[in-house]
Amino acid sequence: MAANPRSTIFMNQRRSQRIVLAVPLEVSGVRPNGKRFTENTKTLIISAHGGLIQLREAVNKEQILTIRNLQTLEDLRCLVVDICQGQDGMNEVGVEFVDGSARFWRVSFPPVDWSSRSPEAKRYEKTPPVPTDSTLTSHEKK
Repeated sequence: MAANPRSTIFMNQRRSQRIVLAVPLEVSGVRPNGKRFTENTKTLIISAHGGLIQLREAVNKEQILTIRNLQTLEDLRCLVVDICQGQDGMNEVGVEFVDGSARFWRVSFPPVDWSSRSPEAKRYEKTPPVPTDSTLTSHEKK
């Protein structure tokens, strides 16, 4: 199955790094008729400012939703900022945290300007392996 072009577009609009990660969620909100809804779903992409989630429920831009991270049981209010029809018929909904919470996903995001070519990425040094009996020569074993 080909990558979803919508997800790629969302990933390239950066205020912070994006991470493709499926986090289980419970999403709740209010329909235009005033009735509440709750839906269990997951994220497609997360960032320090929000994420891209899948929803069967129809929502509107600028609608306020409450999302619950089912791994931590933490709730957060979000604003719907983008909606697109996904390949599987579900809506792909871009949400932004209303009050901000970079720790909601429990992921440490690198700075926007970070890349694998950054000097910080080169600081990791492997420690040489500790010799074992199987790697020592007969002379070294004595």
